[in-house]
Amino acid sequence: MKTLDTILRNDSAHWVGDGFPVRSLFSYHGDTAAISPFLLFDYAGPWNFEPVEGRPRGVGQHPHKGFETVTIVYDGEVSHRDSTGGGGTIGAGEVQWMTAGSGVLHEEFHSPGYSKTGGPFRMVQLWVNLPAKDKLVPARYQAITRDTIPEVAFDGGRARIIAGTFGEVEGPAQTFTPINLWDVQLDAGATATLPLPDGHTTMIAVLSGHVTIDGEGVGEAEIARLSRSGDAARIAANGDSIVLVMTGEPIDEPVVGHGPFVMNTEGEIREAIAAFNAGKFGTLAPAG
Repeated sequence: MKTLDTILRNDSAHWVGDGFPVRSLFSYHGDTAAISPFLLFDYAGPWNFEPVEGRPRGVGQHPHKGFETVTIVYDGEVSHRDSTGGGGTIGAGEVQWMTAGSGVLHEEFHSPGYSKTGGPFRMVQLWVNLPAKDKLVPARYQAITRDTIPEVAFDGGRARIIAGTFGEVEGPAQTFTPINLWDVQLDAGATATLPLPDGHTTMIAVLSGHVTIDGEGVGEAEIARLSRSGDAARIAANGDSIVLVMTGEPIDEPVVGHGPFVMNTEGEIREAIAAFNAGKFGTLAPAG
């Protein structure tokens, strides 16, 4: 069994734009080797937004380079638009997987429909690093809808496989390095044993409910980071719980991050800033 290394938490929240009340549970400002290939985990919500007319709440045009953003919506709706022409709206249970690669501009807002009705909002944004050889790939966008995400039932719950594999079931997301991303629901009182790759960085984020892992309690908006050694983890659900299971093969390369850019050297960061300032990340077409 994998063992518990540490529990990651952050009681301080901040707003990203006016649409995303966020707690950053880990980021590249810390021990990047321990979390590789992951870079950042923002937990937005839970929050209840009042209806609004006019411009939807969110965050306007901004750049990224050198990694991928993975946005998973649990409540509410998020609309995305980027300089590759990618975009769309996702709702509960759906995923936007954007590869920034060589550089991209994008924006994220609540959908017009959700803005008019308001209601509960909860989402996760995970940043996934790219290896040096892929940091300059062309930007791309994957819209992963509910109907494309397979579900696996196991004793004590069920898992939706967004990326990677669970047994013989494979998720739809295309990744550059070996990654598993599973949206897992656990039944109250159940103890589940999840098969996990030996050698992978392994983190389990609790998004609702409360679980026990390796004898330690983990509650909402907390992440259990487990040992890389071991090929399974045992989780006891103290009530109905939703957890996001993240595993990935570590990328043994330097990480240098500056705001929305994550590269391997300071020189590459300066190049990214210069490319953005020179307008080389493209443009967003006017909203339709």
